[in-house]
Amino acid sequence: MTINGMNHFTVLASDLEKSKAFYIEVLGFREGDRPPLPLPGAWLYCGDRAILHIMAGRPLPAEAQGVIDHMAFTASHLQAVIDTLNQHKIKFDLRRLPGSQTWQLFCHDPDGAKVELDFAASEPEPKQGSSGAS
Repeated sequence: MTINGMNHFTVLASDLEKSKAFYIEVLGFREGDRPPLPLPGAWLYCGDRAILHIMAGRPLPAEAQGVIDHMAFTASHLQAVIDTLNQHKIKFDLRRLPGSQTWQLFCHDPDGAKVELDFAASEPEPKQGSSGAS
């Protein structure tokens, strides 16, 4: 067997509409086709690929499942993303990756899943400081 790439992540949501709003309105995914599965949810697309599945309709587990720390996406337009996060009052942490100087922005979805957005080192220094909304 050979792994050929990442297919998708699945996040659990206590409130499907709130999670969809975060991933669509804040991060820019688009909702697309999803098979008629028995539980409510959404498949969110980047280009023509459904890379993030949201699953709802059942209680979140009392204890964490597995050990995945975060999901990371390549992004662009750092200042616009920061402005959007601030408009939605979403806290974030922005830093430069030592060595490559890639911008890394960390925030959390409505149910606490950690999201990393990676921006090219060539993106201009944002007007917002290195810590997020209060």
